Amino acid sequence: MRDAQADFEEFVAARGPRLLRVAWLLTGDTHLAEDLLQTVLAKVWPKWRGIAGENPEAYVRRALVNTASSWWQRRWRGEVPHGEVPDTVVTAVEDPFASVDLEQSLAVLIRRLPARQRAVVVLRYFEDLSVEETAEVLGCRPGTVKSQASKALTMLRGQLAAVPSLTRGGERCER
Repeated sequence: MRDAQADFEEFVAARGPRLLRVAWLLTGDTHLAEDLLQTVLAKVWPKWRGIAGENPEAYVRRALVNTASSWWQRRWRGEVPHGEVPDTVVTAVEDPFASVDLEQSLAVLIRRLPARQRAVVVLRYFEDLSVEETAEVLGCRPGTVKSQASKALTMLRGQLAAVPSLTRGGERCER
């Protein structure tokens, strides 16, 4: 049998960047994402021998969602973010940063979703998991995943339509 430490290090090296992206999408902050992933990996390490034979990535994803959710429940909510985006100047020149703006706008809107909907969106559309796999990670029924995804996408579509940086001359940018 392979050395558990080497196996764990190989897993982290291979899947770490993708898991960090999941953590970032769940938290919306680079430093919090790193902390979240590190916390989860520290929790997983003592159980690695039992986890490694199964589906360790799914286990770590579920731990990321659960830990992020517990962090969100304890977070102080005294500050209220403002949804107004400052006016932007529209120029005739193609904006080389338009895709970055879209990505950042989408990331901000995803962070505004309730924790459960955010987890569903991240797992379904960024991690490309099936409805059944997402339900397994979240510990719920597939119907719950579908309804949460539907609500989240409806909310995101409505909010994206209101973001002025995604329009040119009054028309929607098609991406």
